Amino acid sequence: MLKRINPMMLIILALMLVMNFLDGDFDNPKEWLRSMIVMLPGIIVGLSMHEFSHGIVSYRLGDPTPKVQGRVTVNPLAHIDPLGFIALLFCGFGWGVPVEINPSYYRHRRRDEFFVSIAGVAMNLLIAVLSAVILRFILYSQAAETVTGGILVDIFVQMAVINLVLMIFNLIPVPPLDGFGILTQVFNLRKYSWYEVLYNNGMWILLALIIFNVTGMIISPAVNSIWNILVNAIIY
Repeated sequence: MLKRINPMMLIILALMLVMNFLDGDFDNPKEWLRSMIVMLPGIIVGLSMHEFSHGIVSYRLGDPTPKVQGRVTVNPLAHIDPLGFIALLFCGFGWGVPVEINPSYYRHRRRDEFFVSIAGVAMNLLIAVLSAVILRFILYSQAAETVTGGILVDIFVQMAVINLVLMIFNLIPVPPLDGFGILTQVFNLRKYSWYEVLYNNGMWILLALIIFNVTGMIISPAVNSIWNILVNAIIY
């Protein structure tokens, strides 16, 4: 996710909040609060495990940096950025604390950076699949007919969908997202003169894509397609 915050980004987030307010997202506070409570487990688990995966893979490949910085843990407090978390709840766009790595420790730099880049999205996909499996057991048990069972159904549906959203979003090939890191290693993009310019300005490109809903046009159909596959293959 995003690596730095500056005043301009805060202004953009404020504008996104106003747009969500004008769109009626907060017209029913009770319903909004309920939906947030149901979504919280998916958001916390998705962000935390995404960053943990980057850290543990880098550490296993010989880089002690994530371990030294306390990132090789599933504790959400090590991975949740407070502002990014609040922005995700209220603006529909947020981030976790990015895991710092030192590729100089890797034996095969391009290969190992590829593994680190893809680890987070792979974890989000795994969580989505496991959530669908758990959801199947709930739906086919007597618990589904209880109030608690109904809440659990909502939670695990959101757990799956949120992790699919995180996976697809992070696969968008724009820096600083994982998709750009994956493409960088596959095609060795660092050898091109435009790489540094694109990387250093990627945050603003990404924000523009979000503001003009280009990311939404990518994420929604992709998530719906994968969710339908999970529903047909696992849940029913």
